[in-house]
Amino acid sequence: MADHPKGTHGDPTATGPATTPQLQIDVDDATAQGSYSNLVLINHNENEFVLDFAYLQPSAPRARVRARIISSPRHTKRLLRALEHNLKRYEERFGKIEEPDPATRRGHADRRHDQLMIS
Repeated sequence: MADHPKGTHGDPTATGPATTPQLQIDVDDATAQGSYSNLVLINHNENEFVLDFAYLQPSAPRARVRARIISSPRHTKRLLRALEHNLKRYEERFGKIEEPDPATRRGHADRRHDQLMIS
């Protein structure tokens, strides 16, 4: 992951067996602009996770997928850990992120399709 705990793993100046080379990432102009998403649909099977990032306009019945990310289970778990780590750092700096009351949330789990919608 691009942002991980401090230590020799992410320190390009460190020496020793835990040292990894600095990763260079190229981003084309269209990708660098980014896309806003307020809804994520998550599906999985034994071999992969599919994350559909979508935008749902207020009072619109239909969402448009803006990006689809297909990932291995192992990488998805690493992504989860990186998100947890970064959320912790964010809340330490800016304060706790309040979550809406589950009874009033728009997101829901749909077990029939093995899908999770988060909004």
